[in-house]
Amino acid sequence: TVQPLHFVPTYAKRTKIYARSVRGLYARLRWAIVALTQSVFFGLPWLNWNDRPAVLFDLDAPRFYVFGLVLQPQDLIFLAGLLVIAAQALFFFTSLAGRLWCGYSCPQTVYSELYQWIERRTEGDRHARIRLDQQPWSVAKLARKSSKHALWILLALVSGFTLVGYFVPIR
Repeated sequence: TVQPLHFVPTYAKRTKIYARSVRGLYARLRWAIVALTQSVFFGLPWLNWNDRPAVLFDLDAPRFYVFGLVLQPQDLIFLAGLLVIAAQALFFFTSLAGRLWCGYSCPQTVYSELYQWIERRTEGDRHARIRLDQQPWSVAKLARKSSKHALWILLALVSGFTLVGYFVPIR
C-alpha cells in the first residue's frame, strides 16, 4: 500500500517574544556601559580639536583626522597596522572574555537595550505589553504603538546622522 504524502510547512507561525526587564548589579553595569559607549559615539563628532572635528574620516580630501593625528593616503600602512592591532585585540579579548563583549558593549546589545527601554517606557512591562497586544485596536493602543515606533525612528535617525558626522563635519 502507498502511504499518502504529508506536507510539513516550511515556516511556523510567528510567535512574538516579550522580553522581561532585568534588575540587579549586572543590569546596572550594562546600562553604565551603554551610557559610556553612546556618549563616546554621539560625542566624538561634536568634539573639536585645533578648529576642526577631533575625529573625521574626510573621504573627499582624503585625510583621516584622529585628534592630533592626520593620516593621508601615503600613511595608509599605519592605518592598516592600527586596524590589524585593533582586530587582534578584539580577537584576543573575545577569546578570553567573549561574553563581556557580547553581553555588554557589542553595538547590537547596546541598541537592543535602548530600543527595549523605549518599548518599556511607551507600552509598559512584559505583562502590560502582552495585554496591550491582546486588546482590540483603539485610539489608546494606536497612540502607544505609534509613539513607540516614532521614538524608534527618531533614535535610528539620530544614530544615522551621528554616523555620517564621522565622515562629514557635523556642524
